Amino acid sequence: MSPGPSFILVARTAVTASRMDGIAAAAGMGIGGVLFAAIALLGLHVVLTNVPWLYMVLKAAGGAYLIYLGYRIWRGAAQPLALGQDGAPRQRRQLGKSFSLGLVTQLSNPKTAIVYASVFTAFLPPSFSLVLALVLALVVFVIEAGWYAVVAVALSSQRPRAWYLRYKAWIDRAAGGVMAALGGKLIWSAPSL
Repeated sequence: MSPGPSFILVARTAVTASRMDGIAAAAGMGIGGVLFAAIALLGLHVVLTNVPWLYMVLKAAGGAYLIYLGYRIWRGAAQPLALGQDGAPRQRRQLGKSFSLGLVTQLSNPKTAIVYASVFTAFLPPSFSLVLALVLALVVFVIEAGWYAVVAVALSSQRPRAWYLRYKAWIDRAAGGVMAALGGKLIWSAPSL
């Protein structure tokens, strides 16, 4: 639940596109979390620990993607949103695009897989059933997608949208700067495992 690239992306999508686009991005975050959880259950932590250059490459690629997203958000900060009669943005993204953006943003941070692997290593027995693995995947999806869906619903309401529109240029520049800074931090931390 800590603010990061995923939070920024879902919040911005919900405010600038639509509630459904925000929920689609939240679903993408949930699926990304499930993929990382599955990979962690399959032993990614062991692979990344034994092949440090692979972890560095994943971190650098993820950081570069976050910097790219930050740049795009920053660049569009001064562009006004086209609004309809109801005050909602007229330009809706396609839900598939919002979902994909959420999924790729979630997958751009390989630290998430390491966190899952660490938690699973600490709390799971050395061998566990397929049923337990499926339950864990479902729990990860509910937590990830549920949290971001709450963010999408809350921030797509009229009052947060009006506040955003009033300060759009500043908020977008701050969000773009934070996104790029998080990407830079990820790249900067790439040489260390």
